[in-house]
Amino acid sequence: MILVSGSPTFSLNPLTLSELERRMLQAKQRSRVVYRYPSEDALEFELKMRTHIVEAAKALYAGGANFATFAGSKCNERYWTRTENGGFQLNGGVLPSVGINDIFENGHLYGFECAGAIIIIFYKAVLDTVGEAVFNTYFQNLFLRDWQYDRDLRLVTTYNKNEAYPGDVLYFKNPEHDPETPEWQGENVVMLDDNLYFGHGIGIESGQDIIAALNRMRRENSTISAYLQDLVVTPDFEYLRGLSVRDAWWEAISEAREYPVVGTIGGEYLYL
Repeated sequence: MILVSGSPTFSLNPLTLSELERRMLQAKQRSRVVYRYPSEDALEFELKMRTHIVEAAKALYAGGANFATFAGSKCNERYWTRTENGGFQLNGGVLPSVGINDIFENGHLYGFECAGAIIIIFYKAVLDTVGEAVFNTYFQNLFLRDWQYDRDLRLVTTYNKNEAYPGDVLYFKNPEHDPETPEWQGENVVMLDDNLYFGHGIGIESGQDIIAALNRMRRENSTISAYLQDLVVTPDFEYLRGLSVRDAWWEAISEAREYPVVGTIGGEYLYL
């Protein structure tokens, strides 16, 4: 069930929604789980960003970025510096939007693990949803590696794979992976549609095919199959929407004054 401002009644224009967004909306409406939104704008923002996550996952796959362990990771040194732990630090003077877009435009220059791919996909989806101006304001000094190093997406974790929707990130665990290939202990995936996922290093496959691929990476005489965990990870959609709202608010205040507002101290506006 969906509640908007506490009410199950709301009116999103179906002409503004894609087929995927309409199906996500209908699935959430049918669910026994209650999904609460403060406004119709908040609901529509989530649907749009989920679509952009799906599109970013497909674009990363099409862009030709390589799979690599942290030890073998690589990046375009024009925009990123590879760190000792295999992560990528955005170079000084490079706009965050430029650095992220380059990964999709020059994928052959990059190599990273599946966890890093997820963070890259999330950043690209945020960029495409909020626009370059907002993204470059709030996502400076980017560092790409895995979820443990990310703070500005405010990732949210739940544990119900039956309530996963396109744009969610899930995890296929491989409990008896070959110890000589620890990179195949599991696969982080983006849900693209019903039983369709993207996993960097495996590609776009059904759940059954991802499990079969991981099972081929098990140690000898293993008996426990890979499986889809209950873990579900998403960005904090409402927090990210708030960045756009906040940016629009500052712009409106600035335009209403002779001089632009640059901040506040003690409740008083500061002007340039």
